[in-house]
Amino acid sequence: MTKVSPPPKRIQQNLLAASEKRLLAWICPRLPAWVTPDGLTGLAILATLCIGFGYAMSTFAVGWLALSIGGYVVHWFGDSLDGSIARFRRIERPRYGYLVDHSADVFGALVMFVGIGFSPYVEAEVALLTTAAYFMLMAHTFIMAKVAGEFPMSHLGAGPTELRLILIALTIAMWIVGPDARWFAGLGPFDYIFGAAAIVMVAVFMIQTIAAARRMAALDAAARRDQEMR
Repeated sequence: MTKVSPPPKRIQQNLLAASEKRLLAWICPRLPAWVTPDGLTGLAILATLCIGFGYAMSTFAVGWLALSIGGYVVHWFGDSLDGSIARFRRIERPRYGYLVDHSADVFGALVMFVGIGFSPYVEAEVALLTTAAYFMLMAHTFIMAKVAGEFPMSHLGAGPTELRLILIALTIAMWIVGPDARWFAGLGPFDYIFGAAAIVMVAVFMIQTIAAARRMAALDAAARRDQEMR
């Protein structure tokens, strides 16, 4: 039988981590038995489809943004609790859970940003740039899980929950500002916001990759010295 590697250490340094952990610990024992980790993951996937669809349909009526806002709330519930309930019930499946959970995260991010690109608030090119930058950070997280046994769940103090709250605030702002606001070069305010976010994410990726590479190089050098001394 293939030996299962220990799961990577989850590193949560986001601002709401402690409060969210207490809330999840309160919810888990109160969920009925028929609520399963797979069901919660499926709920999260459905929520991302609603988020993307709401943004895309806001081209025809601004009220569709309410579907995206509600989708973020449902997505938090499904995405935050699928792993939490598995750990609470001690029914973890490390390889399966890691594969399915993070594959759902990648799919959800794509659907969400594509939906934003189809909306009248953000140009498609800007949305795709933001998607690529976000995927770079996700790739960094997955790489660190492999080479360092660490799974950083936040960057610059913001994790998935903080990101959802920021996107909900931006979606409400879209509703208030409307799609017709234009600034320099014919771009709207949300183009600049999402474009700036993409630049920040790329910068964070580069800084964290350089720092991690130095740390891994030092560990490799120490391991080589230990080998030579034997």
